[in-house]
Amino acid sequence: MMRRSVLLVVVFSIAISLAPERLLAACLGAVAQRERTLQPRIMPANFQPAAVPANSARLTFVGHSTFLIETPQGVAAATDYNDYIRPRVRPDIVTMNYAHTTHYTDTPEPGIRHVLRGWSYQDKPARHNVQFKDMRVRNVPTNIRNYGNGTEFDGNSIFIFEVGDLCFAHLGHLHHKLTPGHLADIGRIDVLFVPVDGGFTLNIFDMQEVVSQLSAPLVVPMHYFSESTLERFLARLRDTHEIKLNEGPSTLISRNTIPKKPSVMVLPGPH
Repeated sequence: MMRRSVLLVVVFSIAISLAPERLLAACLGAVAQRERTLQPRIMPANFQPAAVPANSARLTFVGHSTFLIETPQGVAAATDYNDYIRPRVRPDIVTMNYAHTTHYTDTPEPGIRHVLRGWSYQDKPARHNVQFKDMRVRNVPTNIRNYGNGTEFDGNSIFIFEVGDLCFAHLGHLHHKLTPGHLADIGRIDVLFVPVDGGFTLNIFDMQEVVSQLSAPLVVPMHYFSESTLERFLARLRDTHEIKLNEGPSTLISRNTIPKKPSVMVLPGPH
């Protein structure tokens, strides 16, 4: 009996020690099935991305929770920049959160001008306010759960990207509803990137409330692991939002294209 009890304790201890890894792997989804060691990016020497019209921004879904935002002056910013999936062009600005390895990298590509990490360092919250040409990027810290179901304060950032009179907000790995202080710091948002997995981030009911809190006219879902997960989120918003399925992963955003009625736009890509 004593030997059996010892064996059970050993097995349980091993399971606990592996639990963070299992939780991490579960959140990785299909994107993490890629080889993590990235191959060098090869592009023609004369490759140039298409110009972005004045008073607009081009939005491209790269995959999972990574988007590329491009400006008329040629600035490119990538959200949740990581080792698994990256945009075709080298960004000028990258933002990262570190709840899981699909949201950050320790080895950003050389030549990136601004690498903005969204978590606290030496017990101080991340604070960013970067202006590069016609793009401004700033952050609003939030908290995350740790693996012991405790709270890691300032472990996540909502990043806000301002291009002309357009404002984009990326919720990162949001784990809680927003306070009046958060809402005041975030300000008016035109396009909201929302994680809709319903478990690893915020549950689907509270995330719907966050969408309502921010009142962005255009919501773009991200961070889901199946079409059924996405559909569960869309079903919650069908009464209040128009649902649009974009033909490709890129779209141009301008003041003229911001919908009058609150809308959800689904961009195809690896999730």
